[in-house]
Amino acid sequence: MRFWDLLPFFFAIHEINQNPRLLPNVSLGYNAYENYFNARLTYEAMTDLLSTGQKSLPNYTCGRRNKLVAVLEGADSVISSQIAGMLDIYKIPQLHPFLRTSHFYNTSMEGVYLDEEGNVLADFDIVNFVAFPNQSTARVKVGSIERQNSPKIKFTIDQKAIRWSKGFNQTLPHSRCTESCQPGYVKVINEGEPVCCYDCAPCKGGTISTQEDADHCTSCPEDQHPNKDRGQCIPKTIIFLSYTEPLGIILVFFALFFSLSTACVFGIFIKYHETPVVKANNLNLTYMLLLSLLLSFLSSLLFIGQPQKVTCLLRQTVFSVIFSVAVSSVLAKTITVVVAFMATRPGSRMRKWLGKSLANFIVFSSSIVQVGICTVWLGISPPFPDSDMHSQPGYIILQCNEGSVTMFYVALGYMCFLASVSFTVAFLARKLPGAFNEAKLITFSMLVFCTVWVSFVPAYLSTKGKYTVAVQVFTILASSFGLLGCIFMPKCYIIVLRPDLNTKEHLIIKLKGATQDAI
Repeated sequence: MRFWDLLPFFFAIHEINQNPRLLPNVSLGYNAYENYFNARLTYEAMTDLLSTGQKSLPNYTCGRRNKLVAVLEGADSVISSQIAGMLDIYKIPQLHPFLRTSHFYNTSMEGVYLDEEGNVLADFDIVNFVAFPNQSTARVKVGSIERQNSPKIKFTIDQKAIRWSKGFNQTLPHSRCTESCQPGYVKVINEGEPVCCYDCAPCKGGTISTQEDADHCTSCPEDQHPNKDRGQCIPKTIIFLSYTEPLGIILVFFALFFSLSTACVFGIFIKYHETPVVKANNLNLTYMLLLSLLLSFLSSLLFIGQPQKVTCLLRQTVFSVIFSVAVSSVLAKTITVVVAFMATRPGSRMRKWLGKSLANFIVFSSSIVQVGICTVWLGISPPFPDSDMHSQPGYIILQCNEGSVTMFYVALGYMCFLASVSFTVAFLARKLPGAFNEAKLITFSMLVFCTVWVSFVPAYLSTKGKYTVAVQVFTILASSFGLLGCIFMPKCYIIVLRPDLNTKEHLIIKLKGATQDAI
């Protein structure tokens, strides 16, 4: 670009700055660069223009306070498209004037002619050179410099002056291979074909596109997901195991039903506490076991509903301690049966172990270990409310984060250890004489208990979201009902429906027969 080609531009800047009505309190300035139609020099000039500081560091806003408003350039189409790529990042207008070698003038002259004083001898248009992402270009008239006008209106750039070329519809050129990529799709350039030939591929992996012929898809925020057409992000649905949904209602019904059943059994044993069947079952341990089973059924309700800080802290620890008391009570009943049989032998030293002290010691010592585990758990990494936004597309799962997964499995493993010991002792004592086959009932109940909890681990690990919580609630209810049904239902049957078997004479006859069989 020759120097005199820039004179109309300099004249327009001078006229604007001299007129206080056009841009009050604002002065226009300019920087002129010569790039010799060289790409490297062009990039150096653009870097300096985009840098507001003393050095060529784009985005570093320290030093100069000048603001770049527009870029007027006269490069060829290739360099102009490269300049457009840099300016598009900063949303800066790019103007392409009509030079001597251009043929976009209103007159038939080949270029702009000036007189000896630098006045323009011919009119010419000011054109914006538009570069599109697919490397196509368009030239749009945005203003003009008219020689015949007065100095005040000689230079014109405004919206009304914009004139699109004939046949141009002001939209991005369409692909020659497809009409256009609709919102929700992204352009895919075919290898070995021109850039203007592309296919359309749907946005994937939680991304969307909101405009036609998008070059790339954008990701939705964590709490949102694409709609069916992948054209916009919509809020994810919040889910948790609720009291109002069918699954939650069923689990609550069974929890309350089993709790009521346990209370009825409790009432039967209290009412008939003087009968031989009840007396033969160590009332203290029986009441402790029934109370722990009642609380275990009720503790399952802590797992249902929207997770809160208090419920997350309590539900695993309360459940673990209550179940440990229940299982240790069963263990104490089993050991009591074994000790009672051994004490009946002549000269046996096991008589001193008979009584409440042994049973209480077993329950207390076994339960206090679980209390210690839960205390450490709450101390180092307690459970807390959490949300899972990635396991199920389109959903936010509200759940309790267990904090320390290791401590969760330690507490669960200790409870299973107690159950295994109780099952082993009861199995070994199943043929010992005992009133109404207490050892056999305990053996079967612990077999059911262990089977349920062994099945729990793979089921717990293979489910997601609210169904993981439902699996644990079902396991609590099933294992607790296994203990209640196997240990107490046969005794309630005898107490309520067969009172003829619930007599002292029948108990003595049964004990004698069992003793003879053992001998």
